[in-house]
Amino acid sequence: MNIGFEAKRIFENRTGLGNYSRNIINLLDRFYPNNKYKLFAPRVTKLYKIPYSSEVITPKNSFYCYLKSFWRLYKVTKLLNMNAIDIFHGLSHMLPYGIEKTGIPSVVTIHDLIFLRYPEYYKKMDRHLYHHIYLSSCQRATRIIAISNQTKSDLINYFKIDPKKIAVIYQSCDSRFYNRLSEERKTFIQLKYKLPQKFILCVGTVEQRKNQLALLKAIVMEKLDVTIVILGKPTEYINILNQFISESGIQKQVIFLHNVTTDELQGIYQMAEVMVYPSIFEGFGLPIIEAQASQCAVITSNISSLPEAGGEGALYINPTNISELGKAIHNVLSIPKLKEELIKKGSSNAEKFNEKLTAERLMNLYKDLKRQI
Repeated sequence: MNIGFEAKRIFENRTGLGNYSRNIINLLDRFYPNNKYKLFAPRVTKLYKIPYSSEVITPKNSFYCYLKSFWRLYKVTKLLNMNAIDIFHGLSHMLPYGIEKTGIPSVVTIHDLIFLRYPEYYKKMDRHLYHHIYLSSCQRATRIIAISNQTKSDLINYFKIDPKKIAVIYQSCDSRFYNRLSEERKTFIQLKYKLPQKFILCVGTVEQRKNQLALLKAIVMEKLDVTIVILGKPTEYINILNQFISESGIQKQVIFLHNVTTDELQGIYQMAEVMVYPSIFEGFGLPIIEAQASQCAVITSNISSLPEAGGEGALYINPTNISELGKAIHNVLSIPKLKEELIKKGSSNAEKFNEKLTAERLMNLYKDLKRQI
């Protein structure tokens, strides 16, 4: 098959949607190399090395090089038949307009509808834009991939999508997280980022929804003498964290990191005492699986898709209850048996999100669509 992808995020996003998109192409290339994968992207960057089975299609006209969004939304449709595309997959919430008239089956992945659940986290203009593009893409798609049952439920409730149109295909965890790094490599990473022997890890964009302030408050409330490593892209929310850090006098206990490589993140997970993920809402929660695969104990929220991701291998807390979060951290740090149990069950849970299983589910969906033509 010739499978086309809306691939902007592959070359322009380092985390989140970019990681998901790159991972999908890598999986398909590894497990189904006989297909051809055509990546429709406004531009190519050094962020991603293109697999042998893939080809990138970019704007040829300088007019579209400047109007990249117009090219993605309108021009790509005209290129699909020219490139003999059998199936087209929008990897991050969007399908080009007019694709429903081409006769080419289409799939769109919806990661979450957080902008509808928590509109206060988004600018009004962005909310209107997301609502229009997401809803339109869902209505025009042949099938929809939801990355969790939580997202499927939101699609049904907010967009009134027929449940039969939605397939839940979980994100897979990068196979590197299942492998142990050497002690020499971990020591190099530890020295590079000046990490202490003992630390708590929190992975995710530094933003209000991720709720890192609750973690800091919990540490102060429990008077825990331990370093917190907050690893993620900073936003304006970091100013709120820094203000609390200053007022609480815990400057020496907090380290902010971002732009680490995947193998460095792998090592940091493996060195951490526990990964705390107190998010208010997630479409899935991939850092939970990454931590579990890395044999790192996990504490996370008991809401949205997070129990779905963590399974029996995480300790769940109410993310708005600072005392509960603090006591959970204290228990994991002070009760070896609890930590060992979380690691064991977490490692088992992470096996459910292996790459081969995700690739099979995705390819079966493509094949079903192909047979329906």
